[in-house]
Amino acid sequence: MKKIYPDLWQTTLEHPFVGLNSHAYFLKRELQRGKSNVLFYNTSSLDDIEEISKLGGISYQYLSHRHESGPSLATIKASLQSQLCVDEIETPFIETAVDKTFSTRQMHNSSIDVIPTPGHTAGGLCFYYESPGGLNYLFTGDTLFQSSGQWSTLVLKSDGGNVDNLVASLRALRALKPDVVLCSASVGDTSVVEITHAQWRDAIDTNISSLSKG
Repeated sequence: MKKIYPDLWQTTLEHPFVGLNSHAYFLKRELQRGKSNVLFYNTSSLDDIEEISKLGGISYQYLSHRHESGPSLATIKASLQSQLCVDEIETPFIETAVDKTFSTRQMHNSSIDVIPTPGHTAGGLCFYYESPGGLNYLFTGDTLFQSSGQWSTLVLKSDGGNVDNLVASLRALRALKPDVVLCSASVGDTSVVEITHAQWRDAIDTNISSLSKG
């Protein structure tokens, strides 16, 4: 596991499918005022799970959508005594019992902005966090991901994905002001991107335009 910012770690690289790279992200926070450490996405690395435990564990694991499900969810819950959180629509496709579901945008765990973003699959969540260190982190799951150095989208109709829903989700994300964007899966080596607000709006606009053209 690699520390990439003062309060954020990236888990070991995994390959869920040929040509696809994935990471999870451990966020360490001051354990006060209702705040607690969390894990975004999923990892099957037992070494990383052990390191997370040594760093203080987690109270919540947030999945962005069904494709992050796997046997390791049960291992993480048992090892770290954490609660699993997911979009309400995606819950039937998660292998392990879900503890918390979301159907509307809300602030959870004191300062995690949970944003429903359907479109890649039937349901989906992105997570926005304003770090005390001064950077705004946006965890986009597969709603918007890196593909060979470019921002891209993918509608999986077989999993309930829908172009109109994805466009609406991207428009909601456009209003945010991330400094760092972290997707759960990527094609190529890049999965963490530091970005200006203008670059973020351009990336969103480009993908909305591409989706609208069909």
